[in-house]
Amino acid sequence: MTTGQPEPPTDADLEWCYDAVHGVSRTFSITIDRLEEPMARHICIGYLLCRIADTIEDAGHIPPDAQTELLAEYDRLLDPDAAESIPAFMNDVEPWIPEDRTDDWDVVAETPRVLRTFESLDEEPREIMREPVRELVDGMAMFTDRYATEGGLRLQTIEELEEYCWYAAGTVGTLITGLVARGTSQERATEMRENARSFALLLQLVNIAKDVDDDYHEENNVYLPAEWLAAEDVDIEAVTDEAHHGGVTNVIKRVTGRAESYLDDAQRYLEVVPEHNGNRLSAWAIPYLLAVGTLRELRERPEDVIREGDVKVSRAEVFALLQQFEDGVSRSRLEELRSKMAEQPLHQ
Repeated sequence: MTTGQPEPPTDADLEWCYDAVHGVSRTFSITIDRLEEPMARHICIGYLLCRIADTIEDAGHIPPDAQTELLAEYDRLLDPDAAESIPAFMNDVEPWIPEDRTDDWDVVAETPRVLRTFESLDEEPREIMREPVRELVDGMAMFTDRYATEGGLRLQTIEELEEYCWYAAGTVGTLITGLVARGTSQERATEMRENARSFALLLQLVNIAKDVDDDYHEENNVYLPAEWLAAEDVDIEAVTDEAHHGGVTNVIKRVTGRAESYLDDAQRYLEVVPEHNGNRLSAWAIPYLLAVGTLRELRERPEDVIREGDVKVSRAEVFALLQQFEDGVSRSRLEELRSKMAEQPLHQ
């Protein structure tokens, strides 16, 4: 596995990984800032391993068959029994890396650095991470292959949407749960695993509801279920056309409602997550509560997803939420904060 690794990782490699996460994900940037070692490095590196695959899968300029093959190659890099070469993978992916690189593509370009930092971890966390990352990569390859003739994803049903959400986010939830549940009681670990899917699907469905415009124009992907669009007489290839704003808004409302159905189980996940090995409740509670606030905005102005392409909580509310956790927030206050943010911005 990962043959062709040029040198062992350095402290600079780990620092680069931390900087990279801050560039590609606001949510995980907040999370990792709240974690302590060793959990911070485990979550950071695990997330970057997933982000490499996600960037390839989202790349509208890469033909689907090439995406599928790149994802299959990347999966083999993560297989301890395979002899895939890192230089061979980089040789195949480099022609697709844009000349004007985004932060996401910087991570892809630094795949060797991410992999050697991953391989430097202790065996137990490394093996906890490996299987869910590979499941994510395999799932993304399956979807790019499934819609190869479409040029982009065109999900058909709510069941297929949630299948996609599992591979894109549920697998990450499995990775996180495996890491944070180490050393806790069997009862607590079981309850976390039972609710991890809900936590992951909540966050992913919120992203899908609010990012319809970007997903279509930047990635050529439509995640809103085709069957729900058809019920509103919306052609899936005209999902952002002004004439269909009303129908698409109704579908966004339905996806928002689906996301809300996972709130209770996601909160239960937070109520039992242990704080040890550098893990902190705030690392996961803040993204959860930001999702609650975003759901409020989606309920109040779903049409802005298409009209303005910008439905999210304000910077002022994010700051107010972060301030709540400066002195620590007990689990007993999660319900209070959730109820308030479901009704109005926290800073008001």
